[in-house]
Amino acid sequence: MTKVFVGGSRRIRRLNEEIRRRIDRIIAKRFHVLVGDANGADKAVQRYLHDRRYDRVRVFCAGGTPRNNVGGWPLQVVRPPHSSRDFDYYACKDRVMATEATVGLMIWDGESRGTLLNILRLLSQGKAVVVHVGPKKAFAEVRSMRGFEDLASTLDREATRRLHEQA
Repeated sequence: MTKVFVGGSRRIRRLNEEIRRRIDRIIAKRFHVLVGDANGADKAVQRYLHDRRYDRVRVFCAGGTPRNNVGGWPLQVVRPPHSSRDFDYYACKDRVMATEATVGLMIWDGESRGTLLNILRLLSQGKAVVVHVGPKKAFAEVRSMRGFEDLASTLDREATRRLHEQA
């Protein structure tokens, strides 16, 4: 059973036609979608899936109450490592989604380190990731650490090293 971890940058509020077509292919193949509850790409993906009346969706959230669950889909609550609502608090759900997923679809604005970290999490488990690179308005298929390095080349070496440590 294919499970697609769909995620992306919080700065992305709308899905362009190419991304919608890619999600339509996921729907046509009846793949399961694992999506977070954040504003931005997560919420835009949820809205699109809800508009398409897609039912094979599970929303992941840290703590007890989701920030967004547009379609009222089943909720997977992930226990955060602490109560302070910082990066690690919300990243705990991403780690679980990366583990449960068989592949990833990431919508990257060209800057979000959180999205890059999710790509790295999937790759470190041997899972392929299709990435929509916003500034290039194109998709990249990333299957290896070399592919990740090419994708992350816009970051400096120190930022890339920190991403590897956080994965």
